[in-house]
Amino acid sequence: MDLDITPWLNMAIRWLHVIAGIAWIGSSFYFIWLDNSLRPEKGEKEKGVSGALWAVHGGGFYHKKKYLVAPDHMPDDLHWFKWEAYTTWLSGFALLALMYYWSADLYLIDRSKLDISNLQATGLGLGVLAAGWLVYDGLCKSPLRKSNALLGAIWFLVLIGFAYGLNLVFSGRGAVMHMGAIVGTAMAANVFFIIIPNQRKVVAAMLAGHAPDPALGKAAKQRSLHNNYMTLPVVLIMFSNHYPLLFGNPYNWALLAGFSICAMLIRHFFNLRHKDEVRYGYLVAGTAVFIATMLFAAFSQRGFSSASTKNEVTFSQINTLIENHCTMCHAQSPAYDGFDAPPAGLVLTSKADITANAARIYDQVVIAKIMPLGNETGMTEKERALIGQWAQSIK
Repeated sequence: MDLDITPWLNMAIRWLHVIAGIAWIGSSFYFIWLDNSLRPEKGEKEKGVSGALWAVHGGGFYHKKKYLVAPDHMPDDLHWFKWEAYTTWLSGFALLALMYYWSADLYLIDRSKLDISNLQATGLGLGVLAAGWLVYDGLCKSPLRKSNALLGAIWFLVLIGFAYGLNLVFSGRGAVMHMGAIVGTAMAANVFFIIIPNQRKVVAAMLAGHAPDPALGKAAKQRSLHNNYMTLPVVLIMFSNHYPLLFGNPYNWALLAGFSICAMLIRHFFNLRHKDEVRYGYLVAGTAVFIATMLFAAFSQRGFSSASTKNEVTFSQINTLIENHCTMCHAQSPAYDGFDAPPAGLVLTSKADITANAARIYDQVVIAKIMPLGNETGMTEKERALIGQWAQSIK
């Protein structure tokens, strides 16, 4: 029995990435909620405690306290929240390398934008990950750190610049995935380079009998807050490869910006709500931004995908294109090396098969332009336009 290890490896890494991501996001959201929900205790107050919270969950009662800097004595058992973040980033990078670097010619490179080698594409991808962290970290260490709002706005504009530039050189899917990797790298680096080291310095100071520097905790908290707002845009990007209407749009950088603003506004609403500040305007604004972005996507997509010929397209023309570009993979017995079965179970060898899957063909060939894989067969823009006109005519 032949076993193709690549798809199984892909699934295993992706599953690990999702599991670790849930753990990281869960702990991150929980501690931001906890920090916002702490209230001064009534009665006699414990020295150094800034707030406390009583909670009930799973049949048990919990009493949580937060110290302004640190307790007077270091507890024997201290849990560190770090491996959730490290595992999420390591598994995500492994998935990026497996899909977009190992198979750069299929998933990352768009030779109609920039004709580069796999090695060059990989180097460029790694370079933007490093550049993203260096720019973000530099902003956080600049005088801008005194204003989270201003720092966040400038970092957001920097990310839009990255997204626009990547869309000029990579495939739409590759560009969007790298935006998730840039933000995810900044988030994990926050934990690795700032949050955990600062916490270690606080612990070391206490063990040495010194008073910890409050600035260490303040800097770590700021990075943690940034991670909280960057989480939802990264989650959006994680599943965006299932939606050609997003990554396949020539303005995918603008769509990412719009949907990210929506996510951050809604996240801000809940962060304020946990402080007992109910401001529904953020929910309304988030919803409005989502609708506006969706409408922009629809109208811009119509503009760039409606290129067609003036003459009616016949099924015979489409069938010829399918035979030339698609059936080497999408047949009961694929002729393409590495495929023992048609991808996604999609067979395109009869008129009934092709017509029934017109919408899927349209999404993958015309909108996303990710089929044929790596455009190995050299499908032209005119051919894509013909398929688009045909698919639109039978909807």
